[in-house]
Amino acid sequence: MRLRPYRTSIILAVTFTLVLSTFWFLPQLAFIVFISLLLQLLLRPLVDKLAPHVSRGLAAAVVLLTFIALALGLVFLVSISFIPTFSQFIADFPRISGELQEAATISGSPLLVDEMDNLWSELQSFSVEALKSSLSLLLSLFGSVIDLVIIFFVTFYLLKDGEDIKRWIASLFPTRDYTRIVALFDRILFALRTYICSQLVICCITGTIVFAYFTFRGLPYGSVFAVVSGIAEFIPVLGPTVASVFGTLLTATTGIWFAVQTACFYLVLTQVNHNVVYPTLIGRSLNLHPVAIILGIILGGELLGPAGMFLAVPFIVICKLVIEDIDRDRLQMRKALHMSRWLSRKKAEDDEDSSKH
Repeated sequence: MRLRPYRTSIILAVTFTLVLSTFWFLPQLAFIVFISLLLQLLLRPLVDKLAPHVSRGLAAAVVLLTFIALALGLVFLVSISFIPTFSQFIADFPRISGELQEAATISGSPLLVDEMDNLWSELQSFSVEALKSSLSLLLSLFGSVIDLVIIFFVTFYLLKDGEDIKRWIASLFPTRDYTRIVALFDRILFALRTYICSQLVICCITGTIVFAYFTFRGLPYGSVFAVVSGIAEFIPVLGPTVASVFGTLLTATTGIWFAVQTACFYLVLTQVNHNVVYPTLIGRSLNLHPVAIILGIILGGELLGPAGMFLAVPFIVICKLVIEDIDRDRLQMRKALHMSRWLSRKKAEDDEDSSKH
């Protein structure tokens, strides 16, 4: 089999395999580059609109600084409501888990009671573990300031020189496939931009609706469940399911009727998000089967922990587009080969006919 016609496809497969493997071998570097790329995809449309009026470097700086200011303001506003409520939730969690355990003891069979006892014993330690985790996260954020600075600098240069970098990378491939590589990069970047923007919108919509529901119903810990539900949207299929069970289970201490209503609310919200909002924002540009998403999330969690679950869908999107490009090129090669053979046979037949005459 001749491999030369498929040289670009082989290089593509090897290159993307090596790039994705950096998340396993060099996770810190890979995450810095990937987060910077996502920020660049999010902010690039604004830079493109501003660039015709000022230099692109100034446009990138203005947009990036504005984004940082807005992000800090949003975090401050959310923290005003979230931190006190979360602290109260941590303090009340042993009581909540005790009430749930008591309810299970009253209604369950002996075997179920034993299993629930083990479950609630683990849940009662959640408050201490969550507090430790929150403190560790706070310390890690302060310890990762240099990473944040690097991310913002990389984002700035991607906003400023992203097109030149893309064309330079494409020029490293065989010259005849330059247009193909640029088109592939454009498809990948468009798909990632569509995904991240849509997920941010769904995250905000879900968090706002959950907070409004808990506030309107007079249920406690509204901001906690809103943040949990919003963040869970970044883990498609599994995340919203876990958030729904979490919210329904913990509102059961307020009353069974409240738990039933909350379960119905989460069911309707999840169905509307996944059947109306999500298809409207993303359409069929990603076209990923739920089974592929679930397996990808599980694999990402096994390899990289929570971060792998967040990055699973972007990884699947990139792999899907690369595989489709390689398969498309293979089919075009096969079609061209068949056409060449047909033309050769046709020419031979014509030459034979002309020699007879």
